[in-house]
Order: sequence, then C-alpha cells, then structure tokens
Amino acid sequence: MKIRKAVIPAAGFGTRVLPATKAIPKEMFPIVDKPAIQYIVEEAINSGIREILIITTRGKECIENHFDKSPELESVLLTKNKTDLLINIKSISNLADIHFIRQKEPKGLGHAILCANSFVGNDSFAVLYADDIIINKKPVCKQLTEVYENYNLGVVAAHKVRLENIGKYSSLKLEKLESNIFKCYDMVEKPSKNQIMSDYSILGRCVLPAEIFEILKKIKPGAGNEIQLTDAMKILAQTVGMLAVDFEGKRYDIGNKLGIMEACVDVALSHPEIGARFKKYLIEVLNYDNI
Repeated sequence: MKIRKAVIPAAGFGTRVLPATKAIPKEMFPIVDKPAIQYIVEEAINSGIREILIITTRGKECIENHFDKSPELESVLLTKNKTDLLINIKSISNLADIHFIRQKEPKGLGHAILCANSFVGNDSFAVLYADDIIINKKPVCKQLTEVYENYNLGVVAAHKVRLENIGKYSSLKLEKLESNIFKCYDMVEKPSKNQIMSDYSILGRCVLPAEIFEILKKIKPGAGNEIQLTDAMKILAQTVGMLAVDFEGKRYDIGNKLGIMEACVDVALSHPEIGARFKKYLIEVLNYDNI
C-alpha cells in the first residue's frame, strides 16, 4: 500500500525555548530563510505524500497563514518586479493539499494523533514530529514508507541515543532482520533506568496502519499523565508486529535551543546564497583572540 497521507503534530507549547515561544510557535522559527515546519512539510512531499494534516492549537494561526496564499504580498512583489521571490512565495501555497485541525486540550502526542482519525480514515499514514528536522539526501520519511510498503507493518525511525539521555526519549527492544531494519518487540516512553531495553530510541518519524486509532481510543494516560503514542505502538508491536529502521540522516531537535542553533548553522553553511560568506564569518569568529 502506497503511503499518501501524513500527519504533523504541532500543538506543543515549546516550553524548552521560552520566552521566544510565548508569541511565536517554535515551528515558525526561521532556519535561515524558511520556517522549521516547511522543512518537515517538504520532507513529506519529497517522500510521495500528497495530503498533509497539521495539528495545531490556539495561538498558532501563523502556521496556517504561512501555507495559505498571500495576495497582498504577491501584489507588492509583482509591482516591484521581484519575480524570483514571487515564484517562491506562490510555490509555498501549492506545495501539497494541506489541512489543519486544532488539538483543543494538551493531552499528549497520542491524543493529537487521535485527532487525525477522520482525516486518515482507513488509510495507513506517516507521522512527522514537528520538533524534529532530519536532513538527508533521501528523506527519512521515504526510508520508512519504503519499508512499510515492503513488509506491510508499522515502522518507526530509530537511532542510538546516549544512555544518560535516553530517559528523555524512549527505549526499544529490537532484533535485527536485515541491514538497518529491525523487528520491534517492545518499547517504553521516557524509561527509568530499570526499564531501558536498548540504547535505540524512536526519533521523529513513524508510519502506522489505521488500526492505531482503535488502540489509542482504549489506552490510559501514561508518562506525564498524557496519552502516549509510544504506548499505543507498543500494543501494535506485540499484537500485529512493528519494525524499526536505523535511519540515515542528521536530526535536529528544534524543541531546544542548541538544536535550533545547530540547524541554523549547518543549513547556512550549505546555503547557495550565503554559505561561503557565513563560513568565512565563522572562521573569523572562532579565531578571534578572546575565544
């Protein structure tokens, strides 16, 4: 089954980067010249996704505005004969068929995904976490959809995490099948030390069958007293079966200050317009006598 739908949960408050997120959603933080969420939407599109649902909450209307048409701005750019910028701006509203829905209460990632039930219907779908920009020549979402379409089992993007940090993420019980593909037998969200099963954690992406919704409707709140998607995927892994892919790509956690800065620096260094000058600037800064 080809994966044609994606869900991007973007309803979090961004508390790790306050006060910047008091009025501006972290998903709209610029990574050089594009907001963070546009990188995620483009990853989905480059993976063959044609319909995207972005789950927001009150105060995040600017995300919807970004992907909408802007007649006033387009008129100004046309008048000033700024053709390249005009084409760029118009292309944003034509990226894909993008829908929006609000998560009315902050009940966790699992609850946010449950809000997508009517959008997804009986189709399998990709989930791209809004906190994670992952850059690679072959999109991570595509790496997962190919595995899903081959095995017809739910699949998570996994990567090794330092054991001292794994309590912030999740821990997976895995058995290698082939290359970078693993059978996933168990998982736990934000594990305590005695719950750690491996140093592999779910990071930012998964592809799921529609059966996940019936599981989400029945599970009780887990870590943080929230409905956890990981808890639902654990049930899926132990009943139907799930896979994990040790993905290729560099991940940036834009939910924290360091991740935002790392993404900005790396993207700026490879940017065709400013890359060379920015590299020169960094060299000058790092060679400065007071550093």
